[in-house]
Amino acid sequence: MNPTDELALIGSGLKRRTELALADEFLRKAVAYTTDKLKSGKLKAMEDFGDWEAWREQGKAIRTHTVSNIDYYLNQFADNVSKAGGHVHFCTTGAEATQVFMRIAEAKNAKLVAKGKSMVSEEIHLNHHLEDAGIEAIETDLGEYILQLAKETPSHLIIPAIHKNKQQIADLFTAESGEHFEPNTRILADYAKKKLRNYFLEADIGLTGCNFAIAESGSITLVSNEGNARMVSTLPKTHVVIMGMERLVPSFADVEVMLNLLARSATGQKLTTYTSFITGPKQQGDLDGPEELHVIVLDNGRSSQLGDPIFQDVLNCIRCAACLNVCPVYRHVGGHAYGTVYSGPIGAVLSPLLQQDMKEAGQLAYASSLCGACYEACPVKIPLHDMLVHLRHRKVKMKMTPMLERIAFKSFELGFGSVTVYKIATKTAYYLQKPFVKNGNIQKGPGPLAGWTQSRFFPMKPKRSFRDKWEDLQKELKKGDKQP
Repeated sequence: MNPTDELALIGSGLKRRTELALADEFLRKAVAYTTDKLKSGKLKAMEDFGDWEAWREQGKAIRTHTVSNIDYYLNQFADNVSKAGGHVHFCTTGAEATQVFMRIAEAKNAKLVAKGKSMVSEEIHLNHHLEDAGIEAIETDLGEYILQLAKETPSHLIIPAIHKNKQQIADLFTAESGEHFEPNTRILADYAKKKLRNYFLEADIGLTGCNFAIAESGSITLVSNEGNARMVSTLPKTHVVIMGMERLVPSFADVEVMLNLLARSATGQKLTTYTSFITGPKQQGDLDGPEELHVIVLDNGRSSQLGDPIFQDVLNCIRCAACLNVCPVYRHVGGHAYGTVYSGPIGAVLSPLLQQDMKEAGQLAYASSLCGACYEACPVKIPLHDMLVHLRHRKVKMKMTPMLERIAFKSFELGFGSVTVYKIATKTAYYLQKPFVKNGNIQKGPGPLAGWTQSRFFPMKPKRSFRDKWEDLQKELKKGDKQP
């Protein structure tokens, strides 16, 4: 997908985004190949780990307990960050979080921000606000850096450039540098490493997300396979963390469980290459680290799910992307088709809830086969398939489904609620289908059937139904019983 296409899709509907993704053969092959590889790695890691279900239950228990007592653990975490010399900023909305960051940047007269991977900063569109303020923000995660050059958004939670190939990346680096690059992985990686190294050294502020915040110590946990998060959080004089309010665990014992689940579920590793625990800014005697640490804790719709018997568990998510890797819908359309920061099954549930927008984001509830593979893959056992059904129900109750769909289901209710009406409808359907039948199948079906018949066979309705034949058989049997 080129930048023009992607930008054009931002304001388009789910149907249009899906059509464009399905037409992109490379995207479909790339997504299928990578998700298969990640899924296979996870299955192997599960086998080697032992009783995976017991670990899932433990992970679910930790997350459920934490979210159910989130007010207590947020206060404990904030107190311990302050004791360690850091500053905590609680923000209700994305706009408020952006304002807090801008105040910090203004106080430091910041001109350059080096960013580690942060989905929350994508959620609040922080890069756009920084650009408007004349502050340069550079993504230092390789995948994110590639997408920044392409002016695209991430299409996967942990492998943001899953839809790009080596030639496309070489073209981006060629345009950026003015040098010619061949599609050689080592050469491309070396260029990015040298290019980004200067940003680490020159940045006024380092910005990261947070994998887990540990309440008992006020520590920030960062995991990375590239090491850029460690550079961003230690070299600049000011380190700013932006985290969703639910990214908490009570203790180091709990984070040990979560890290084991996260690495194996995400990439099939025992542990990610770099795991950092950051407690406060640089202390006297420390050789490195920032002089200031700020933690921005963002709500942005998360607290609305607290106490909800159906949707509270969505806050248990640890952003491993295991649900994306097994989802048959994501496999075919990739992440951009979802039109939101969070894609796949978790995005289809989380985005409508955070945005509180059932009209547009609520369409995502239908981007699922409801097969339940996401639940089986989830390391903390979030029943995403059930939540998707409830989101569909919510949209119906709010009368946000298309008028034609409501009429269709009312007709369905009428037809199946009366034997007489059912018989009339099925007999009438035989004659109504004739203009669309070819070689025994309905082709180029009318209305909603058009999408179905575009890629599937839809057999025509026979003139005589099974019910008709059954009634004839009963008559024949009765007739035979009356004969001497």
